[in-house]
Amino acid sequence: MAVDPMDTVGRNFPRVDAYERVTGTATYTRDIKLPGMLYARVLRSTVPHAMIRRIDTSKAEALPGVRAVMTHETHQIVYGSGSISGGRQYSDAHKDITTRLRYTFNEHVRYVGEPVAAVAAVNRHIAEEALQLIEIDYEELPFVLEPEAALESSAPEIWPGGNIAHDSENRQQPIGGRTGDLEAGFAEADQIFADRYTTQFIQDAQMEPRSALAHWEGDKLILHTPTQGVSNCRHDMARDLGLEDHQVRVICQYMGGGFGDKNGNYYFDLIAAALSRNLGVPVMVELSRKDDWLGTHGRWPTVQDFRVGVKNDGTLTAIQLNALSGMGPYLRRSGNVSGMDVYACENTERSILPVHTNRMVSGNFRAPTYPQGYFALQSMMDDVAYKVGMDPVEFALKNMVRPSEAIQFTNYALDQCIEQGAELFDWAARWKPEPGSGEGPVKRGAGMAFMMFNARLGASSAILRVNSEGRYTVYVGVTDIGPGAKTTMSLLAAETLGVPLADVDIVWGDSDRCPYSVGESGSRTTTMTGYAVVEAARDLKRQIAERGMPQGEDVLIASATPAPTTGDKLREGFGAHFAEVEVDTQLGDVRVTKYLTVHESGRILNPLPANDQIRGAVIQGIGMALHEDLLYDSRIGQPLTNGYYWARHMTHLDAPVIENTFIESDDGFGPYGAKTVGESGIIIAPVTIANAVFNAIGHRMKDLPITRARILEAVA
Repeated sequence: MAVDPMDTVGRNFPRVDAYERVTGTATYTRDIKLPGMLYARVLRSTVPHAMIRRIDTSKAEALPGVRAVMTHETHQIVYGSGSISGGRQYSDAHKDITTRLRYTFNEHVRYVGEPVAAVAAVNRHIAEEALQLIEIDYEELPFVLEPEAALESSAPEIWPGGNIAHDSENRQQPIGGRTGDLEAGFAEADQIFADRYTTQFIQDAQMEPRSALAHWEGDKLILHTPTQGVSNCRHDMARDLGLEDHQVRVICQYMGGGFGDKNGNYYFDLIAAALSRNLGVPVMVELSRKDDWLGTHGRWPTVQDFRVGVKNDGTLTAIQLNALSGMGPYLRRSGNVSGMDVYACENTERSILPVHTNRMVSGNFRAPTYPQGYFALQSMMDDVAYKVGMDPVEFALKNMVRPSEAIQFTNYALDQCIEQGAELFDWAARWKPEPGSGEGPVKRGAGMAFMMFNARLGASSAILRVNSEGRYTVYVGVTDIGPGAKTTMSLLAAETLGVPLADVDIVWGDSDRCPYSVGESGSRTTTMTGYAVVEAARDLKRQIAERGMPQGEDVLIASATPAPTTGDKLREGFGAHFAEVEVDTQLGDVRVTKYLTVHESGRILNPLPANDQIRGAVIQGIGMALHEDLLYDSRIGQPLTNGYYWARHMTHLDAPVIENTFIESDDGFGPYGAKTVGESGIIIAPVTIANAVFNAIGHRMKDLPITRARILEAVA
């Protein structure tokens, strides 16, 4: 259903905290200074796999200015968010080696960068100097870096019981499932194609380095940390420290990007809390840029093997995926890959096996399971389209999922995104039916891809109040990692109350002052917490209508904790991307000459940041397609490209002009029909570029990133 204009929602508004951010008055975690505060630094393993035979901290402890040194010998705190198994509560029957608990410091180190000690000192320089004085005697063990190698019978065991990761139920089994009859689907096919695609590990690479400031008031912990979810972080900290949730207060007033890497608590939060409790003073743990690269996590690499059955008219009959995900030594997140449900094929099978290796830990990164899944699957489908003689747009429209009796959507716009995108992009003129054709060494080509991404509904909370002066205050547990959540919550309140945005204040990012919020992950803040704001505002509006505005010192307060559902209907955001590239076949260089997106993300609440979210996500996706990769030296297990320069992240000089169009709709769910935006833009950016490169040079690029060396090897 098309949207009608609204008074506040749908108009361009700058961020409510823009002035503080651009003038430098916004207070980030590292800006906070407390009386008597100490600074802490973390020492990391320099070997990929070893047992610590001896750790001598005496010289570090003797250094003037050092107040404490922590190791596995002094602190055994389970870091529950560090592994799925570690974060669960198990019965005595489950308390064995298979739960694979992760601690803040481990005697058995399993990757280069794993924390082995921490030092608290009167300033950061002394803390850094003290780290160099700690002597460690490692008993080095064999290591394995690649998922396939980790499954070989001769592979070193990273955990007793083998290198297949245990899921949240403590089982070693693949992720996935089957639909229909796979064998019958292949028997029905006129042609069957098989191929392998791989994706790389890439770091989330936020510009704000990690830090955590902890201090205690009696038995209550106050933690300042850049987190995507103050409610989640509070709960995780309480669990790991053996406290009740009310004994932890988490504060995050301002932070940099999150990209999925800052949800829940982190080991350095626990280190700060433990040091502060032991020393009785505030402690700030600061990670260096190198620490941030080696000691956090990034998108998991994959190896994906496909078999696809298709009729001569282009109808898909069967899709089979067998995949491995490289998770590092701890299973911080699932390791799943997504994308098959965008096709209407009745006979499918997915089997994804998360595997432990001695690389750094993998975890969530913007649309965690999607870009790697869509790259492999839609590269494969693009290849199938060419081989059966079809235009990829025609193939997409023929095989994409559509509403049916079995699959119902709250609304549907996938076909509209593809068709409108193809028209705006001038696909018929830019796409080459003969890939690689054209004179000269510089080849042009066009590629496309399409997607859908779940626009979840669920429980969250909001509180609103109004005083006698007509000032409205919204209390929400959001933190704002880039999309402008604080501004969005204010807009929704102003729209629902029917008051100017200037009359609305917001209190955020403090678990003691704000109600529960789902956390800024999964593009859920607007659809969940935003809906709670709307419901609370409606309640407050009813109170004002019944009782009038408050007088004197009185206030009116409303709250809401809705938990809406869509029943059996799917609620999805839809999109299609189109790109044109130039590939220099002599130099291997790829230049994006045109990039166009069409997204259906429900009602757009604030077009200014919404468009920027799509553009920023696309730029990240292009970086994944062409540049970024954490390479390792296979001989010694050391990472080689840990840093912005070596990983070759996109800069303003690399970024192309990105044209974005929103198809607006209101499906009757969420806050005024709003859906997801923040993660949608990255999902198909890598595969769109890859398909365009194929159309340009006539060689399918099956491994990310599509480096100059790989292009030159392909065209040689």
